[in-house]
Amino acid sequence: MTLTGRAALLAALGSLPVGIWEPSWTGILAVNAPLAVACACDFALAAPVRRLGLTRSGDTSVRLGDTADVTLTITNPSRRPLRARLRDAWPPSAWQPGMETAASRHRLTVPAGERRRVTTRLRPTRRGDRQADRITIRSYGPLGLFSRQGTHKAPWTVRVLPPFTSRKHLPSKLARLRELDGRTSLLTRGEGTEFDSLREYVPGDDTRSIDWRATARQSAVAVRTWRPERDRHILLVLDTGRTSAGRVGDAPRLDASMDAALLLAALASRAGDRVDLLAYDRKVRALVQGRTAGDVLPSLVNAMATLEPELVETNARGLTATALRTSPRRSLIVLLTSLDAAPVEEGLLPVLSQLTQRHTVLLASVADPHITEMAKARGNVDAVYEAAAAAQAQSERHRTAEQLRRHGVTVVDATPDDLAPALADAYLALKAAGRL
Repeated sequence: MTLTGRAALLAALGSLPVGIWEPSWTGILAVNAPLAVACACDFALAAPVRRLGLTRSGDTSVRLGDTADVTLTITNPSRRPLRARLRDAWPPSAWQPGMETAASRHRLTVPAGERRRVTTRLRPTRRGDRQADRITIRSYGPLGLFSRQGTHKAPWTVRVLPPFTSRKHLPSKLARLRELDGRTSLLTRGEGTEFDSLREYVPGDDTRSIDWRATARQSAVAVRTWRPERDRHILLVLDTGRTSAGRVGDAPRLDASMDAALLLAALASRAGDRVDLLAYDRKVRALVQGRTAGDVLPSLVNAMATLEPELVETNARGLTATALRTSPRRSLIVLLTSLDAAPVEEGLLPVLSQLTQRHTVLLASVADPHITEMAKARGNVDAVYEAAAAAQAQSERHRTAEQLRRHGVTVVDATPDDLAPALADAYLALKAAGRL
């Protein structure tokens, strides 16, 4: 019944003839009795809420920024039709601001003994597991005067995965990888390259690549071609300590580091290398090992989904010891951490030699683009002071990077948008130089 219909009914019930209006109990009861009877009947005819059956189905994972549909099936076992309003409650971060009211509330009618489905569309704003809360159902009678209300639990979890926005760079990086992989001529030779094939000498080839034995067996001069070695081991180390919690733009540094790690993992697995992941601050937060090339990326995405920065100082000695245990053989260790002077000089530098003696080390750090903008600012006194502060911060960062390079570490320092492709380029450069 519509709101207008209910109002007309109440007006009709209130205007029943009761003789002369006098402030007597008899008059009051005469007027309210029909209304009370109508309300009681309406309440009695409302379908019971507690006996309803509720089950869920739908998406169990979604990338951050995409939508997930979770379907709720309501079964009405009673003999009365269910006319209801339903609220499917989820955490606030399950929706964009302003979407919760429209997305979580539903109207439905379920005939006696039948079932109906409603779909709640989620659009999460944070990574991690989002768990369904209570389902509140308000069942109305045919007149809409009275209702029954109750709550149910129908557990469901949607895991919000990292968005992996840097995957747009993967085709161009794979094209460069194919060049290094021997699909086009490779003239660079290094200690980490493998012999690929022989071909005829052309002017401009490196004379050191001439195979004199093969040349002696044929009439033409033969040169060797080389390709980067496969089956190298790469350990991605995510620093989840307090420095990873610093926000650059709209997201923590940890999110930019994870995006860069995913692009590198996708590229390295296509190159035939083995990729593992270690997330650490004062203890291991995530560890992914021994995955096949086809399974490594889904495993990394799933492990990263629940990672959050911890507001503690990273234990560099513990991180180094854990990395060495995880990679007993020579590997490429990619440290995704901060370039702030204090954590590096007091924590990482004293133990860095333990890593560089056995492994090739590449350090990638997220730079703040706002610092670059501040360094260019001019026009008033405040802007000049800001530019001076930014220049000092950049100078300290460059000095820290140079210290790491003197210890044999390859350093990549880039803004969130540029970090992933820059890290992939550094990996390809190391592979081309034969340092893997």
